Amino acid sequence: MSIREEFEKREKGFMSPFGCLSAQSKGRVRPETPCPIRTAFQVDRDRIVYSNAFRRLKHKTQVFLSPLGDQYRTRLTHTLEVAQIARTVARAMRLNEDLTEAIALGHDLGHTPFGHSGETALKEIFSYKFAHNQQSLRVVDVLEKRGKGLNLTDEVRNGILKHSKGYGKIIPDDPDQQPSTVEGRIVRIADIMAYLNHDLDDAIRSGVIQEDQVPASCSEIIGRTHSERATTMIKDLVFSSGVCDGEFRLSMSDKAYSAMSALRKFLYENVYRSPRVHKDFIKAKKILSELYAHFLDNKDMLDEKLEDMEMGISDHSGQSDERIVCDLISSMTDRYALNLYKTIFFPSPLV
Repeated sequence: MSIREEFEKREKGFMSPFGCLSAQSKGRVRPETPCPIRTAFQVDRDRIVYSNAFRRLKHKTQVFLSPLGDQYRTRLTHTLEVAQIARTVARAMRLNEDLTEAIALGHDLGHTPFGHSGETALKEIFSYKFAHNQQSLRVVDVLEKRGKGLNLTDEVRNGILKHSKGYGKIIPDDPDQQPSTVEGRIVRIADIMAYLNHDLDDAIRSGVIQEDQVPASCSEIIGRTHSERATTMIKDLVFSSGVCDGEFRLSMSDKAYSAMSALRKFLYENVYRSPRVHKDFIKAKKILSELYAHFLDNKDMLDEKLEDMEMGISDHSGQSDERIVCDLISSMTDRYALNLYKTIFFPSPLV
């Protein structure tokens, strides 16, 4: 018996019947010989961590465009916080931690530069159907490893695709909006828990809002500090969830759920749509729009930058130029886009 098989056997012994066993994965698009040491979901986790897209997250905006302060979150630190919350919940519920972590680490690989401002810009200049969760799946399926993709398991791919909820319900009623595994559903909620917590933290740090502006009901119910809020939300989810009609359902108390919804509404109105953040959105849209138009008119430079970023679509693979340019721009980090914009559009001083 291999090390992997021994671990798969241990999973059957300690995991909840509602967890997704590694040995029962639906598999990969391209079948592979199993690793003798790691389970399928452990392999997926490693592939994500070692990907180019994962490394780029460290220089992608969470909320504030190109923050200079060392304490502000980036898309990478957001991803790590989501993974930590999700693993804590999965462990408490005796679910598959490796699957949960793989989904969490991969959920934002397709996020644009300049955060949701960049995503909104690409909706306007490329397609109204553009969404970062779909782009994340495209990254792991098509763009990584020079066009080969990461060939992840069906469960991880599904969790990445279904993690996004926009401004919809924290826990949706429609089963079609939910990931296929309980582990994927945990990541979806952990994503909200993480950004509610750290976006509030960063907004206060930046001076966009003051601490006394936060609705008192939210602070009283879920806490006044990052630690208190995280602890309250995690405990409430763990102790409110359970088996109903033969299925394991994630749930939260009405009190905590209402407080989280109110806090999210507050952040949308006072942070994400604040004049300061909107001003940066206008800048981001201008940068990405002009880069987009430039690459459509300069195919040689497009191929050059695709090669620079090790994206395996320089032959365009039968896809439209607009789709390829969108892939390139969405993969850029904030600083790469800013430096490229400066190089292309700023005059070069004579020496």
